[in-house]
Amino acid sequence: MELKGAVAVITGGASGIGEAVAKGLAASGVKVVLGDMNGDELDRVAKEIKDAGGEVATSVCNVTSDEDTAKLMDTAIEAFGQINAVIPSAGIIKDGLMISPDKETGKVKRVMSTDQFKAVIDVNLVGSFITVREAAARMVDGGWDGVIIPISSVNKVGAPGQMNYASTKASVALWPKILVGEFQMKKIKNIRVVSVAPGYVGTPMVKGMNQKALDGILSTVHLGRLIEPEEIASLIKHIMENDAIDGACLEITAGCMTGGLAK
Repeated sequence: MELKGAVAVITGGASGIGEAVAKGLAASGVKVVLGDMNGDELDRVAKEIKDAGGEVATSVCNVTSDEDTAKLMDTAIEAFGQINAVIPSAGIIKDGLMISPDKETGKVKRVMSTDQFKAVIDVNLVGSFITVREAAARMVDGGWDGVIIPISSVNKVGAPGQMNYASTKASVALWPKILVGEFQMKKIKNIRVVSVAPGYVGTPMVKGMNQKALDGILSTVHLGRLIEPEEIASLIKHIMENDAIDGACLEITAGCMTGGLAK
């Protein structure tokens, strides 16, 4: 895929990985369409991209809403005439143990609530599904060559305290095999699917952690540092450009030996 002139739709585009990917792609000549629930931050990112010479359109979007997500995709087509890449990076974390016994009594004093579990499933999994579905349907109908790049996590292997989050990321890691298989069955040859599984990423939230806790995390990473969001953007550009990368989940972890934190 030629990056210059391609059109990429990115959810979670107002912060973190989504913002870095949007800016990295725009700097390479990709026209970016950003969705996020935070309209003010969405406007900020769009202005920074425009000020740097990039082309951008935005739509305030709750990815768990069919209507909002369909509008985001239609915004891309109205603004730029096609969709060539979709990166569903909207996501949340609500960590907690499934059950937490009291240290003294041994009796359970706290549990992960159903709402706490479902909130992460709704955004990270259902929201990503709606995003991928709405983009893929339009890419097939339009006949546009493109690639779907869901954001998984190295925590797809599972991590204590992240039963909700890790479950979503394990699922997303499987999507390339599932969707490429479905596309092969239906002779859909214009869309590739490649998921990306980051490790510990240097987003503002992670960098703002307690330093002792952060040092403990980095002790499990071979390179001894966080992954920069821009490095994930670089990998996504490589995936877009290299048509032979398909039906796979690529890890970018700096050599993390345990589960990772992608948001």
